[in-house]
Amino acid sequence: MRLKNKPVTLNGPVDSIQIRRNQDGIPVIKAQNPKDMAYAFGWVHANDRQLQILLTRILLHGRAAECLKNDPALIEIDRYMRRMNFLPDPQNVLADIETDIKDQLQAYADGFNEFITENGLVFELRLLGYRYEPWVITDSILIEKLIGFIGLADAQANMEKFLIQLIQKDLPANKIKELFPYLTETIDYELIKSVRLEPPLIPEALQWLGRLPRFNASNNWALSGRHTASGLPFLCGDPHLEVNRLPAIWQEVIVHLPDNCLMGGSIPGMPGIGVGRSKHVAWSATYSFMDLIDFRIEECQDGCYKRPDGWKPFKVREELIKVKKGTPLKLTAYENEHGILEGDPHVPGRYLVLSWSAHRGCGAIDMNCLMKLPFAKNVTEMMALFKGVEAVGFSWVMADTAGNIGFQMSGRCFKRPAGISGLLPTPAWDPAFDPEGFVHPDKLPALYNPQEGFVVTANDDLNHLGQVDVINLPMGTYRADRIKQLLEQARNVDVADMQHMHYDLFSLQAERFMDVIRPLLPDTKNGNTLKDWDLTYEADSHGAMLFESVYQALINVIFGDNGLGRDIVAFIIKETGLFNDYYANLDNILFQEESAWFNGQDRDTLFKAAIAEGLQVSSRPYGETRQVVMSHLLFGGQLPRWLGFDYGPIALPGSRATIPQGQIFKSAGRVTTFSPSYRLIADMSTQELHTNLAGGPSDRRFSRWYTTDLENWRTGKYKVLK
Repeated sequence: MRLKNKPVTLNGPVDSIQIRRNQDGIPVIKAQNPKDMAYAFGWVHANDRQLQILLTRILLHGRAAECLKNDPALIEIDRYMRRMNFLPDPQNVLADIETDIKDQLQAYADGFNEFITENGLVFELRLLGYRYEPWVITDSILIEKLIGFIGLADAQANMEKFLIQLIQKDLPANKIKELFPYLTETIDYELIKSVRLEPPLIPEALQWLGRLPRFNASNNWALSGRHTASGLPFLCGDPHLEVNRLPAIWQEVIVHLPDNCLMGGSIPGMPGIGVGRSKHVAWSATYSFMDLIDFRIEECQDGCYKRPDGWKPFKVREELIKVKKGTPLKLTAYENEHGILEGDPHVPGRYLVLSWSAHRGCGAIDMNCLMKLPFAKNVTEMMALFKGVEAVGFSWVMADTAGNIGFQMSGRCFKRPAGISGLLPTPAWDPAFDPEGFVHPDKLPALYNPQEGFVVTANDDLNHLGQVDVINLPMGTYRADRIKQLLEQARNVDVADMQHMHYDLFSLQAERFMDVIRPLLPDTKNGNTLKDWDLTYEADSHGAMLFESVYQALINVIFGDNGLGRDIVAFIIKETGLFNDYYANLDNILFQEESAWFNGQDRDTLFKAAIAEGLQVSSRPYGETRQVVMSHLLFGGQLPRWLGFDYGPIALPGSRATIPQGQIFKSAGRVTTFSPSYRLIADMSTQELHTNLAGGPSDRRFSRWYTTDLENWRTGKYKVLK
């Protein structure tokens, strides 16, 4: 029995469940209690997103070479996952989950397993020869922890490693301090240059890592009723994830309970609504850029690490990586109280240990809180629940039907000693650098019913709203400032106003730069086109295309020619996500009158050289430079386009500093994106949710629901969930 055009009735753990599709193909669940609701979520996810969920589980468990195929890239990703060991203490986590929450998680697993028992595996998995193993509670916990690490905590880790590489290349301290303004401590070049860095994952393995769901950068905001036409708050969210993939990461679901109604985006593999609304409260999430990662330096020899009272043996974990039609491979991982060693301690030297704050003792409280979100009656209750979410460093924004709005940051941040920024690796053999546990949730940034009547988060620095600085590598403020600018002008706001904000393409970054660039532009065709640009990133704009060319030239001239080298700059921009996350660090230097990065030259002279270089291009519409294909999760780019597994190409609107963002870059040779994956607007005076999604409800290519919402998402149309 599958969910197609006719309603389905299931026997739940407690009572009967009805499931149907609405006119948009979204599953609508009618259940009598939370346990039956969780069962229905499992069944629906197995029906619509089985490939997405099981492929994610295979990768997370480090079993890709065993379950999919004997391939060097899959073996490498298995090594990475096994070494990381994202859920090292499953029994302890299970013991700390509240009984009713554990029952719901088990019901979800039962619903998922029941569907596959009755209907079998999807054809892609059968084609690969995959043998199904039942879904268990810890699989859902593993996915929740994954969301907090892949693309988020590991982005922080990659930037901290980049900082180490800059130091090892002898980049002067004054240039480094300008590039990393939150770096407070003195740089010990001798210590950091003594560290042996392990090589990164091979590019082919990184491509498989890209198949995992990952958050990147997002916007969300809440507006109090005094600014709205209805007199009650609005909640708006647009989580920015990879959008050039099918199926969409989110699956929309509507749930009717006897005294509640839930609607919004769910994360396949986890029960419940991740972002959306209930009868009483609406909520959305962005990445907070909280620093959940610290690197420690271990001095190693003979399988041991140094401490003041002598050498201590690492805890050794042996893993066997099975290979399909091949010889199993052994992996040895080394750990201590700080984390996982990146190196072989039997080879004398200094290596990094990766300390992830959520690695151990994390997951149970998260689930206890997340599963209760839909039943919170107001913003205050919801803020209290978000304080208990530890594995994901998110900025949550909320609004309720009583007229309240709020913001609460979640995440488990190391309580570092005074003067330690968290950006540099510290010697593990010196206890003076050890953290004193974790920052108490009550000290994390939060805001309730602010005087200005709105709350905005867009991955910017929100340390001032808490008692401890938990962010040291924020994104720029351009998007947050643009949202605030529009909200400050808002009067009698309605849904249409919020929809226009979601698609606003005006760039405050461009406005800031053009104030400096415009007087320096030459009287040429390209110079005059850029001079007359309206600062919006419309697809037909030649000015936007020329500005991007000049901006790229500025980065090349000032950071390439004056310190890093153009080859390094090109690699960072084109082959990693570092620039896309942290470009504002470069911008802040470009706007200084004097900088160590100018190498004694006048800023205007450098700008003129970059402008001349950047304008030596053939002008064309910006949209022609923004073409991406939305590729199937497994078969992307491998099958003829006419088969319909891939969609596009399409022009991705926006740029790094516009509200929709729309960043495009490569990771290990694979094109990836930051863009709104799901847009939602809740007017708390109604029981509706206005949404569009970068995909459709189903991951089945030959389902009518594979890409049904894509045109809405592209053209700015919204459907209404009721």
